[in-house]
Amino acid sequence: MMCKYEMSDLGLLHHFLGMGVTQTEGSIFIHQKKYALTLLDKFGLKDCKSVSTPLVATDKLKREDGSEAADESLFRKIVGSLLYLTATRPDIMFSASLLARFMHNPSKMHYGAAKRVLRYIQGTIDYGIEYVTGKSALLVGYCDSGWSGYEEDMKSTSGYAFSFGSGVFSWASVKQHSVALSTAEAEYVSAAEATSQAIWLREAIQEEVIELLYCKGEEQIADIFTKALPKDRFGYLRRMLGVKSASTLEGSVKM
Repeated sequence: MMCKYEMSDLGLLHHFLGMGVTQTEGSIFIHQKKYALTLLDKFGLKDCKSVSTPLVATDKLKREDGSEAADESLFRKIVGSLLYLTATRPDIMFSASLLARFMHNPSKMHYGAAKRVLRYIQGTIDYGIEYVTGKSALLVGYCDSGWSGYEEDMKSTSGYAFSFGSGVFSWASVKQHSVALSTAEAEYVSAAEATSQAIWLREAIQEEVIELLYCKGEEQIADIFTKALPKDRFGYLRRMLGVKSASTLEGSVKM
């Protein structure tokens, strides 16, 4: 291209649309460390104590929790910022999506949960997604559901993730539109939503474009998109997503 057009070679890509890009011999690592640092400073949590998970597994957020009203404008800014951060941080996808359900009239409890997610970011500030070279180009998708996870309307939460053998490149955590009457129904809705990313479910099965396989619960990556999890379980699934610290990459890497 340089022979045909007047242009300069600026070397390897390092930044793109607010995302940092680190390239090594064996992988490409994308992150939003600079943006995450800006968030912590903006919301007064630059020197806060970190936590190991975005949400407490035993806590259940609901619209009417009896606590005082929080600053709606501030809460919306925090949640909006967290949603933008999910571009390279699928590990906070569920927590950000859950908090987004309380944008109108948030309570102090909702605000406290949002601050906890920021404290989690503090402890994982240099985390991002690693895409490893040399992996087989086989498209693999995981889907799961948290049945009746939202107590107020009993609607389930669907989650899915797709990868080509290393880090995930597409993921989501969404509340289902209708109430599922069983775990099987909730799982089917989740599978349909995941498959619709590419092609309609029944047609895909008939033409053998996709194959539905049972996945053991302990290996179900999409579980991280459907509910708050304990520390060990959360950490394991986070690694399965390809989300890791830049300090663990091969070779000396500076961000």
